[in-house]
Amino acid sequence: MNNFSVLLSRFTDPTVLNTASPQAEQIRSIGNGFLIAATGIFLLVLVLTIVIVVRFRSKTTGGEPRQIAGNRKLEILMVGVPMLLVIVFFFWSLHTMSAIMPPVSDHPADVVITGHQWWWQADYKGTKAVTANEIHLPVGKPLLLQLNSADVIHDWWVPAFGAKMDMIPGTNNNLWVTVKRPGIYEGTCSEFCGKQHAWMRIRVIAQTPDEYHKWLITQSTDAVKPADSVALAGEVLFGKASCSSCHSIRGSDANGSEGPDLTHFASRQTMLSGMMANTPANVKRWLTDPQKVKPGAHMPRFIFNKDSLNALTAYLSQLK
Repeated sequence: MNNFSVLLSRFTDPTVLNTASPQAEQIRSIGNGFLIAATGIFLLVLVLTIVIVVRFRSKTTGGEPRQIAGNRKLEILMVGVPMLLVIVFFFWSLHTMSAIMPPVSDHPADVVITGHQWWWQADYKGTKAVTANEIHLPVGKPLLLQLNSADVIHDWWVPAFGAKMDMIPGTNNNLWVTVKRPGIYEGTCSEFCGKQHAWMRIRVIAQTPDEYHKWLITQSTDAVKPADSVALAGEVLFGKASCSSCHSIRGSDANGSEGPDLTHFASRQTMLSGMMANTPANVKRWLTDPQKVKPGAHMPRFIFNKDSLNALTAYLSQLK
């Protein structure tokens, strides 16, 4: 079993309780505090309700129970305890916000993530590496993610990493994350952004520094040339069919920017923002009728014959 297969076997459920970063641990800690306080208040109210119902129930002897005009100690307690809880959680929240979102100052972004309808683009600063939907990050290193949007408001959220962050057109927001262990972490866009919002999934692949460095080197290279005549025909057709006006493939004439970069498309385990596995059969299905597979997607439908579909599928499936 190769290293990537081992990595896939470490799939981590997307949950705020199964944290994978110090930032998420801080949020979980204050969340647990809120839960404990809320549970305590609920139990107190429940017990007092039962006591009052039992103690002051209607008596067969008739008459009203003893009336209490006022109790200063009780009133101070009823006002003081909630006020104390508000103060505690206010300063605890400030501390948590400061811990998970320290000042950016002049620290350059490690990865720039851009939300599109309905997919994610990741640009790795200082390299030529560009990927889509499957975001690779190294473990054990504080990373600054720069988040922005190319069209409408999106929201980046990987539950195991903690905080959510809006992605607003024309605005660069930042998010710190330190991934503690290798694995695959899933998330989703958490701001309704259109018809395919539900299929704007996030897939973060956290790797050891060595594995991540090797991945970056591979992703920074140009696309491999087709190895057979069928794939070579697909490369020619890719340019003639105007695919290159929307998609970019380094090492070829394709330099579009509207759609995902496809330079190393075949190295991704999923396609269409996690909608399906990246297999030749699914690639062919997508090329046949994109709107049937993902209604509302910006990919137009081209009328390809069988040979053209096979050629394009062969070409895309070799872009590793």
